[in-house]
Amino acid sequence: MKTLISWIGNTDLKAVDGIENVVDGPIMQAVNWESFDQIVLLSNHEKNKANRYVDWLKNRCSGEVILHLANLSGPTEFGEIYQTVVAIIRGMPNIVAGKVELTFHLSPGTPAMSAVWIIVSKTRYPARLIESSRELGVRVASVPFDISADFVPDLMRRPDRMLEEMAEARPNSEAEFEDILYRSPEMQSVVEQAKRTALRSIPVLIEGESGTGKELMARAIHNSSPRRDKPFVAINCGAIPENLLESELFGHKKGAFTGANADHKGHFEEAEGGTVFLDEIGELPLIAQVKLLRVLQEKEVQRLGDSKTIKIDVRIISATNRNLADEVRDRKFREDLFYRLAVAIVRLPALRDRSGDVSLLTDYLINIINDEGIKEQPGYKRKKISANARNVIIKHSWPGNIRELFNTLQRAAVWNDGDVIDEDTISKSIFHLSSLNKNNEGVLNRDLTQPIDIQDIIGDVAKHYINRALSETHGNKTKAALLLGLSSHQTLNGWIERYGI
Repeated sequence: MKTLISWIGNTDLKAVDGIENVVDGPIMQAVNWESFDQIVLLSNHEKNKANRYVDWLKNRCSGEVILHLANLSGPTEFGEIYQTVVAIIRGMPNIVAGKVELTFHLSPGTPAMSAVWIIVSKTRYPARLIESSRELGVRVASVPFDISADFVPDLMRRPDRMLEEMAEARPNSEAEFEDILYRSPEMQSVVEQAKRTALRSIPVLIEGESGTGKELMARAIHNSSPRRDKPFVAINCGAIPENLLESELFGHKKGAFTGANADHKGHFEEAEGGTVFLDEIGELPLIAQVKLLRVLQEKEVQRLGDSKTIKIDVRIISATNRNLADEVRDRKFREDLFYRLAVAIVRLPALRDRSGDVSLLTDYLINIINDEGIKEQPGYKRKKISANARNVIIKHSWPGNIRELFNTLQRAAVWNDGDVIDEDTISKSIFHLSSLNKNNEGVLNRDLTQPIDIQDIIGDVAKHYINRALSETHGNKTKAALLLGLSSHQTLNGWIERYGI
C-alpha cells in the first residue's frame, strides 16, 4: 500500500481559502504528482481547520484520507513530534509485515517536523522523502544517513542539558518540608526538629554527607519561615576563588581593585530580609572566617574599598559535609564562628542509615526520570525496576547518598533499551569507589608494604562510631553506650577522654 504521510502546513490551509499566490499547497502538489492509496495527515492546528482541509482534499483525490490530531505544546518540540509520528506509524495496519510503502513529505510544517521525518526514515521506518515548491514542483529528496545523523545531536542537546541539571540534584527553589521524602523514623525526627527551627530566625548549621540533601533542607527551612517571601541566596563557599571571596560576599566599590568598574552588591546585601545559605562552610579560608564573624556580630557589611558600613538583616543557614567540631579542634575552623553558626544543628542521616527510605526514593526518582524522558527524549520508554534490581539497590551502601542513587538510576535508564531495568543493568550502573574511599582503605585495606599506625586506625574507628552514637542519641551518653556495646556511660566517658572527642 502506497502511503503518503505529512503534517498539514499553513500553506495547505491557505489553499482551501483560495488565497492569492497559493494554488494547491504542498500536500495537494504531491497528490497530483503521484497516486497514493492512503494519505495520512497529522495536524496540530485547530480541529475545525484540519477537518475543513481534509474535506477539501477528499474531493480532489482518490486515495483514503486519514487525519490524526496531535496535541503538541509547541510546533518545535522535537520530543513530542517524534513521539507522535512514531506512535501513528507503529499503529498502522501491516506496517510490521512490510506491506506499507511509506513516503514522508518534508515541506509542510516546521523545520523540527522535517528533521524528525528524516531521522525516522533513516533509523526506524525506511521511507522515501519528498519535498515540493512552486518553482520546482515535487521531487524526491536525497538525504544520506550521515547528514541525517547530524540532526541527532541537536535533537538530544536539550534533554542532555536536562540530564546534566538533574545530575547536579538542584533542589526546587520552592521546596518545603512536604518535598522531603521519607518514612524512616530517623528522618522523621530530623524533619520535626527542622520544622521547629524554621519558625525562628536563629542561625542553623546543617551537617551531613555529600548528597544527603542539605540544600533541599535549607530551602525547606527558609520557605517555612517568616522570611519565605524574601530572597534565598545560596553560596558555595568552596567554589569562589579566595581573591574574590570578600567581593562576592560583601560587595565592592567602584575602583576598589583592577576590574572593579562599578559598585557591586555582595550576596549578603542581595539577601536583605531573607536567608543566606553558606554551603560547604568548612571550605571557607580562615581570613574569610574572621570577616564573616564580624558580619554576624555587628549585623552589617562593609564593601571592599568603602569606609561606610551597611546594616543588614539576614538569616544564616550553613552546611558542611565535614565535622566542624573536629575542624575546630584541629584549628582549621574558628571556634567563635562555629558557635555563632551552630545555634541550631540539623544532622542529616546518611541514606544507609534511613531504614526503608531507599525503596521509597527509588520509586520517586525513577518517576522523575521517566517523566522527563517521555517529555524530552525521542523514543524513550518508561522504565520499571525489576525485583532483583531493587534488591541490589536496597543492599548497596550508597556512599554518595541520594545524589548517587539518582545518578545510578539515570545511567540505568539511559543504558537500558527495554522498559524493565534488570539486576545486571543496575549493577553495571553503580560505580564502586571502594578503592578510592579513604575510610575503607584506612580500616581494612591498608597497604602493608608500608609501615602503618594501627593505634591511629583504631582511634579513627572509635571516634567515628562514638560521634555517630552521640548524634543518634542526641548526646545521651547512657543510650550511646548501649549502642556501642559499652557497659555504662562512665566507660563511654573514658573512651571520649582517651580519644579527645
